[in-house]
Amino acid sequence: MFDHEVLNWIDGQERPAEAAETFVKRSPASDEALSRVSRSRAEDVQRAVEGAVAAQPRWSNLPAVVRGRTLRAIAEAMRAERETLAMVVHVETGKSMKDARGETDGAIDLAHFFAGEGQRLFGRTLPSAVPNRYPMTLRRPIGVAGLIVAANTPIANVAWKVFPALVCGNTAVLKAPEDAPGTAWTFARIAHEAGLPPGALQVVQGLGVEAGAPLVEDPRVGVISFTGSTAVGKWIAEVGGRRLARVSLELGGKNPFVVCDDADLDLAVHWATLSAFSNAGQRCAAGSRIIVDDKVYRSFLEKMRTKAESLRLGTGDSDDLGPVINERQLNRMVRSVETARREGANVIIGGSRALRPGYYMTPTLLADVPPGAEISNCELFGPIASVYRVNSFEEALSLANDTPYGLTAAIHTASLDRAMEFCLRVRAGVAVINAGTFGSEPHMPFGGVGDSGNGTREPGTEALDVYSELKNVLINTRPEAV
Repeated sequence: MFDHEVLNWIDGQERPAEAAETFVKRSPASDEALSRVSRSRAEDVQRAVEGAVAAQPRWSNLPAVVRGRTLRAIAEAMRAERETLAMVVHVETGKSMKDARGETDGAIDLAHFFAGEGQRLFGRTLPSAVPNRYPMTLRRPIGVAGLIVAANTPIANVAWKVFPALVCGNTAVLKAPEDAPGTAWTFARIAHEAGLPPGALQVVQGLGVEAGAPLVEDPRVGVISFTGSTAVGKWIAEVGGRRLARVSLELGGKNPFVVCDDADLDLAVHWATLSAFSNAGQRCAAGSRIIVDDKVYRSFLEKMRTKAESLRLGTGDSDDLGPVINERQLNRMVRSVETARREGANVIIGGSRALRPGYYMTPTLLADVPPGAEISNCELFGPIASVYRVNSFEEALSLANDTPYGLTAAIHTASLDRAMEFCLRVRAGVAVINAGTFGSEPHMPFGGVGDSGNGTREPGTEALDVYSELKNVLINTRPEAV
């Protein structure tokens, strides 16, 4: 598919990196070379930011309704090229075409949602204690948005950030994920062909340290939104904080999936399997800590084992999970399972690299894992889950909260009281009853606490708070009487 170099998009045109360097993007499903990718560095980022700065006044001066119409045109163009987008996602990530289409549809839905926000970029009218004074608030763009996304759900991640940034009147510089460069490239092509003005969206290919870091450090970038690891997120918060940039962080998770003694076990196993293993476990919202009441522990574990053993590896629509995104990640997962084994964990199923081409990790289920073990506290971003036995709801809740992360959580129970108590007390940004640890939609806020984020929420209307400033306007109708 990608027999050419995947280039940057700067000022509406494709451009190679200034140094003319490239790196190779490999297929997760076969380890074959897919494409050569521009290896951008600081000078390329500077050029992208300069173009975004120059384009921002023109873009922001368009009425928000008009910006929304442009986004709607992009959404319609994405719909027309749905199969192309899904195919690129399929090839670059190794997920099935069925899953790639679903992800693409979600990105299109999100585009339509934020296109509509062009007609609803609300401020407020406020009362004043002063006669003849009428206060109100307006939303104003911040300027240039630096967007850094992960490759696990590449077109969805791009849409989550680009569309709210643009509808608020910012221009955007998108650092494409190095493991999904063609997805970002294809999106930029579609957006420009649909009428997005040159410079409103710049796409920079490259490696994180070489292309992402200069974007974070550039003082002209007023807001930085990052999806990725907690370690990198903390560095971004530190660097952005020193220059008082707006920073939004959606980071990792080690998410609890609680099964109570009154749960429907078949339903719980279904959702636990999806939470742990769908998308090859490459979800920040993956349910990697399964916490089960002692009364149903053995039954649940046997059902879960049987279900996990039935899962099929591959990239077809009838397969259950594909490869992980690169070999470096795969090797890290295998080492972590071996460490857990040495620390006393019992590997119920899996635990190794699959004997086939590509970067496949066998679905892995661990039991008897000490809560303080490394694997209990470290996000692996792969199809690996640990099962823990508890004796009560309070113990389950305590273990669920015994993590530096706090992104998503789920509970399976027939008790409404227990379910609501869990949702109120679990330390997470998202809580789900009787389903999986994931399920966000375009109009819903998503984000976490602790090591899972810095309190911001994207998408939903809450994303507008990330990408806009509030301005207080005081209208004095009779100045001489004020």
